Amino acid sequence: MTHGARATTGAGARATTGAGARATTGAGARATTGAGAVATARTTARTTTVRTARTAVVTTTVTANVTVSGSALERARAGDGDAFRDLTEPYRRELHLHCYRMLGSVQDAEDAVQETLLAAWRGLEGFQERSSVRAWLYRIATNRCLNVLRAAGRRPRTASTEPGARAPSDLGLSDLRPSDLPPVLPEPTRRSEPPRYEPYPDALLAELPDAAPGPEARYETRESLALAFVAGLQRLPARQRAVLVLRDVLGFRAAEVADLLDVSGVSVNSALQRARATLDGNLPPRGRDALPLPRSAREREIAERFAAAVEGSDIDGLLALLTGDAWLTMPPEPLAYQGRAAIARFYQALPWWGGRSLRLLPTRANGSPAFGCYLRAAGSSGADPYGLVVLTLTGDGISAVTRFGDPALLPRFGLPDRLPG
Repeated sequence: MTHGARATTGAGARATTGAGARATTGAGARATTGAGAVATARTTARTTTVRTARTAVVTTTVTANVTVSGSALERARAGDGDAFRDLTEPYRRELHLHCYRMLGSVQDAEDAVQETLLAAWRGLEGFQERSSVRAWLYRIATNRCLNVLRAAGRRPRTASTEPGARAPSDLGLSDLRPSDLPPVLPEPTRRSEPPRYEPYPDALLAELPDAAPGPEARYETRESLALAFVAGLQRLPARQRAVLVLRDVLGFRAAEVADLLDVSGVSVNSALQRARATLDGNLPPRGRDALPLPRSAREREIAERFAAAVEGSDIDGLLALLTGDAWLTMPPEPLAYQGRAAIARFYQALPWWGGRSLRLLPTRANGSPAFGCYLRAAGSSGADPYGLVVLTLTGDGISAVTRFGDPALLPRFGLPDRLPG
């Protein structure tokens, strides 16, 4: 077998790399190969693909003694699934966060990491160790994300809700009777096609390795996970997005990024300049010192007062928490409301406002306070899921309320599907 050849196990072997091999990335998931690849000091059947001098492919079945010894990389190449997991598991969670920044979706990030680990398992023989295992995995993951973005760009967009129409389903009102819906939504402050993205559960951040970004990074982890930052990334063209995340978030050097993306250093620098200009125009002013510390008493106080005001339909209490230029957005809906008066009109137009029928359960998303929302319908003994709200705080109060209407988000945050009566 030559150095570049790929070895796959036969049908009777325990270590497999065929279509049945699967790498999972859920909470606590383990990268596996087939039914749980193992390599021990025993005889296994292996199908070896050998490329001859005339480039013809010859496949032969041989019997070899596979001994678990040497480095983890050597053992993984020999078919040891545990060794492969030892190689890749330290990077699984940071790869997931990287793919989330690229794609804006937790589920799409999970799929991309799964594909990355599977591609890495299948491509171990081709890894020539010119870079670290981490850089090699980032190369695979970034290009997987770029493929996803290219495919998404070819799909037709679904029509968005027109301003002035009835409340869209993503506002969590689809289960209400038509007579219960507001006749029209209040006129928004801004009408635009928002980027599509989802919140990221803070519980997943606990699994991140305790490592700082590279020395060339411009953003700290908390900044680069904020909802406004993730939304801004989704507005960038795919290649610019990849360059900016690799350079300014992860701190890879320009030459490393060029190698990861198979482009020139000039292309990297040009893409980075354009990406920085676009992103800076979409982000609020940087004022890290004014932000309440995560999980601080000040942050908890603001979050608890918000929940009490919304559950109690206390419009004055709600507006007292908002900054003068606060935004209310509901991605992927194209409606955005800015300022206390506009946000008050929106809440007061909702059919449940004033009925004290909404329940909020605290959680955390993107490093910020968040709430799972549940709406109790008239005559119901329980409360149904009504989406997720994420608060963005400044030193002056709440600067943004971002509402995600998909009820399927709640279980990802450890919240119940439904509240009992």
